[in-house]
Amino acid sequence: MVPRSGGASYTDGYLYAKGGHVLFDCSGLDQVEIDLPNGMVTAGPGVSWAALRTKLAEVGMRTPFWGPFSGLVATVGGSVSQNAISHGSGAYGTSAQSVLSMDVVLANGELLTTCGSQATRNYGPDLTGLFTGDCGALGIKAAIRLPLIAKRDGFEALSFAFDDFANYHAATRAAAMEAIDEENFGVDLALSQGQIARQEGVGQKAKVAAEVMRAAPSKLAGLKQLASMAVSGESAMRSGEWMHHYLIEGVDAAEAASKAKRLRAIMAKYGKEIPNSVPGFVHTLPFAPLTNVLGPKGERWVPLHGVLRHEDVVGFHVALTAFYATREADMERLGIWTGGMFETVGSAGFLYEIAMYWPDERHAFHANMLEKEFLAKTPIYPPNPAARAYIDTLKQDLVALYQQFGAAHFQLGRNYPYRPRLEKNAGALVAAIKQQLDPHGLMNPGALGFGG
Repeated sequence: MVPRSGGASYTDGYLYAKGGHVLFDCSGLDQVEIDLPNGMVTAGPGVSWAALRTKLAEVGMRTPFWGPFSGLVATVGGSVSQNAISHGSGAYGTSAQSVLSMDVVLANGELLTTCGSQATRNYGPDLTGLFTGDCGALGIKAAIRLPLIAKRDGFEALSFAFDDFANYHAATRAAAMEAIDEENFGVDLALSQGQIARQEGVGQKAKVAAEVMRAAPSKLAGLKQLASMAVSGESAMRSGEWMHHYLIEGVDAAEAASKAKRLRAIMAKYGKEIPNSVPGFVHTLPFAPLTNVLGPKGERWVPLHGVLRHEDVVGFHVALTAFYATREADMERLGIWTGGMFETVGSAGFLYEIAMYWPDERHAFHANMLEKEFLAKTPIYPPNPAARAYIDTLKQDLVALYQQFGAAHFQLGRNYPYRPRLEKNAGALVAAIKQQLDPHGLMNPGALGFGG
């Protein structure tokens, strides 16, 4: 039994290569039940984050974590199963940290509710936590309860550039220690000029302008944001070797401005402020179309990621640079190029994500998920098995490099090691839980390293 919701995972989370399985498509479980008096919402696993956000906005509410960038198709169930991060993560952490409780269908068909009290997750041992990040290996999520918080009107978008990676990391770490932002993300120059710039960037101009005005707390604030985006154009995407963007919220403009002032003071020690067109765009269209599942010139794309302790970040970056240098000739011959995306994860972790691109034929996923108009004006490549095989090798080698630096991972799927990384007693406990819930090993074999 293999569960799937939005199908946006890139870690083979719902792909069972051996076959002989039943795929449970949970996208039809898209109910949303708002319990405003009790400050919570119950969502089906197939509810997209975009749909949930729209529904909650009608009553002036949101959830603390409110979706990844792929929220047009990414679902609540899939994100909780994969511990997704993005919108709201700066202040509230991963999707898992915003879950109160859930109902799970076990392998034997029984329904398990993870918490005896809907008011708090921490009613005794954290049973809800067992099913967050489990990649569907322990059961199929049927309903997820999330807390509600009021939407905030105060907002600031800020961007900074750095020419030295050590300073870049030091700046983002210092900001994370003060928990100022609602969310943050950064990119290197390669990714900014390529993939991020292709968001038609400040492009799709009429649509973006309309959305900016609609989302702004006042017409004056909207006009100021549009003016800033128009003046900066795409130059903000070429302002430094590394660029980091922040979205800050407050109960009013004064609180947001106060936080922004403090963030500027921190960043001034390490880098420079640049125009805020990128976070302004993300604030306006947080769930952009999934055009980035192809490269800026129509290339195939696959990302890898690891969450590192701060003391390991610069060392990993140096090792990665050396890793690329030894493979530069082969990568250039095969048309492979890479970029990086970054995010602080609370105060204790740093997400280092690698994006790899190569010329190759499209997958059926692209035809199903992307608009025909977009595909019609995107370059098409012939099959490239040599580059694809090299990418597979790169993935394995890069995962091994992450492991050398003790990296943790969110979207485990079948790409990242989990059980081998556990201490002996912890591994025995997880195995016992799996045996209790799924004694015949029927639930998503291969996920978390169980069977398959």
